[in-house]
Amino acid sequence: MSEIKETLTQPITLTDGAVKQLQLIRDQQGLDPEHGLRVGVKGGGCSGFSYILGFDKPTDKDDTFEINGMKVLMEKSHAIYLLGIEIDWLNGLNNRGFSFNNPNASDTCGCGTSFSA
Repeated sequence: MSEIKETLTQPITLTDGAVKQLQLIRDQQGLDPEHGLRVGVKGGGCSGFSYILGFDKPTDKDDTFEINGMKVLMEKSHAIYLLGIEIDWLNGLNNRGFSFNNPNASDTCGCGTSFSA
């Protein structure tokens, strides 16, 4: 089991709206406290990379953070693509879902879930 690291600089930001929605999802799934929010990237999507966002158990490849009361898991090798990202929850007429504001993205696609770096 990974230990939670204390850090002065959060690697990512979760808005209050995102945390509220993530807590709702976690509660609906009935997950045990060992699960954390996995934030990562994978190859694919229309711009080269897609975001990973879901609940998972920690692995040896992860750094674990506490961000706005949420246990966050991030694979160490993904930090270069995610450092400084803000994850928000949109609940409007035109958009509903998580949005990713990534300062490391050189280009993003129209769907907002794919980027290039």
